[in-house]
Amino acid sequence: MIAAIKPSGSNTRGLLAYLYGRGTHDEHLDPHIVAGFAMLGMPDPGRNENATLTELGRYLDEPVGLRNGEFGKPVTDHVWHCPVRAAPEDRYLSDAEWDEIAQRIVAAAGIAPAGDDLACRWIAVRHAEDHIHIIATTVREDGRRPKLHDSGIRVGDACRQIEKDYGLRQLRKGDRTGTRRPTQSEMHKAERLGWEQTSREWLQDRIRAAIPHATSAEELVAYLEAGDVQVKARRGPSGDLLGYAVGRPGDLNKDGEQIFHPGGKIAPDLSLPKLKARLETTVPEEHPTARRNRPTTPWQRATEALDTLHTEITDTSTGDSGDARAQAHITALGELMEATAQKAPADLRGQLQAASKAFGRAQRSQIRAEDRAAHALRTAARDIANTATGPDGSTLAALVAAMVWAALLAGRWHEAKGHAHQTDAARQALQHLQTAADNALTPTLTGLEARRPNEETRRTLASDVRAAVPEHADRILADPGWPALATVLADAEAGGHKPHQLLKEAAARRELTTARQPARVLITRIQHTSRNPAPNRRAEAARQRTTMTYNATQQARSSQPAVIRPVGIDQPHRHRQ
Repeated sequence: MIAAIKPSGSNTRGLLAYLYGRGTHDEHLDPHIVAGFAMLGMPDPGRNENATLTELGRYLDEPVGLRNGEFGKPVTDHVWHCPVRAAPEDRYLSDAEWDEIAQRIVAAAGIAPAGDDLACRWIAVRHAEDHIHIIATTVREDGRRPKLHDSGIRVGDACRQIEKDYGLRQLRKGDRTGTRRPTQSEMHKAERLGWEQTSREWLQDRIRAAIPHATSAEELVAYLEAGDVQVKARRGPSGDLLGYAVGRPGDLNKDGEQIFHPGGKIAPDLSLPKLKARLETTVPEEHPTARRNRPTTPWQRATEALDTLHTEITDTSTGDSGDARAQAHITALGELMEATAQKAPADLRGQLQAASKAFGRAQRSQIRAEDRAAHALRTAARDIANTATGPDGSTLAALVAAMVWAALLAGRWHEAKGHAHQTDAARQALQHLQTAADNALTPTLTGLEARRPNEETRRTLASDVRAAVPEHADRILADPGWPALATVLADAEAGGHKPHQLLKEAAARRELTTARQPARVLITRIQHTSRNPAPNRRAEAARQRTTMTYNATQQARSSQPAVIRPVGIDQPHRHRQ
């Protein structure tokens, strides 16, 4: 059951005319009052031919008129309107049941608390089987205004309880992270203009598509302005950006003026402060040796960055700090999905765009993200969005497969935290990503299977599989993708890698229990890992010693007080060795 509180209005009579009228899109059948405030003494215009809508409107507005006559500043935004709709699969509700439901809704909203004889005047009109409209005037009998702050949350909670009590379809409890539902007028306007999306939906897609291209809020605004979005920036005397609103070309009001929507009204995470926190985080210092070991292409760097997601999301030992880091990585994962969709080949773009769109709700929760923690993942997304060249087939397949695993981890994390809407969003995105991953890998599999190693080599490699991942060996060797995996392992071995070690490392980074086709999962993981030269153990040990020495030196320097040396005093020269 959905109760959608509408913005306050000022025309009681006009709203009654709509409720009792024929309807502009849905036919209104037998409009009549099913519930109302205790003192309702007016006849129902739907059942009494002598009753008029004007009289009913005046009766509802009486407390408003009395208040306006007593106080200097008149009340203009006094009409409260809330349609309440059952789900299509719900059973038929009688007028008596709708009466009880309406009373619970107005009590939860603060319009008419139970037992309050001086509450606001209200009625509930039914003109269809599946919904009612509650209309109230928000001035109480004693002239005071009702307390309606957070009424939407209270009404939502009441609806969840009504669903249980009446045996109706049970919806998820709201968490204040969802986007606003399109209004009837927005949907009708889009239909009238031939638009597939309402303006706010269209603008949200454009802003999310722009985020991976920007490193600051100023860059984001400039990117939107350079595209097909109308932007109205609010600036301070210094020129600093203080706020922004966006509009869709052709979306005009009755006076022919462009309609603008503030970012925070489009989605909670698109307000200027939230965008600044995501885009303008301080870049952590990169160790010199890290640059030498960094993958060469942005697609490979993105896959590498996703490897850290496993540790960040599954490590819950750090409490609130760990949750903030996990949410930051999930938010950045959504940006990576968007960037990848923009640059992917046409045959994969549709599924990746659908995954990115579905994942939007998973990107935000009531846990505040520590955005700096996800700098590597966000940078990878930005590099992909700004690259001029696309990936080769196996590289893209590895990245999409890594995103499948990341979305699965994100869904598990949200589920563990009790984030129902975010869990559903991650699962929906996962379905699209799995389809994209299968499609991306198909050409690679064809090429690998065509040059499968001989029988003796496959038997040897099968022994490596049984030794490295014994609990999954039977599923891997029975997988139709095993011949292709054998080719990948043979290629890696020819490059100096040890198949046994590669298998263990791949299984450690991506558990195989939930994998539908474990051989395919291992193919993408091992192809990504074996691109790098085979590790030189001595060189790696030396690098680790250098890194440890560098970190220890930096820590020692930062802990020592600064020494101020007198000017003009020569320092003793070091003797040359």
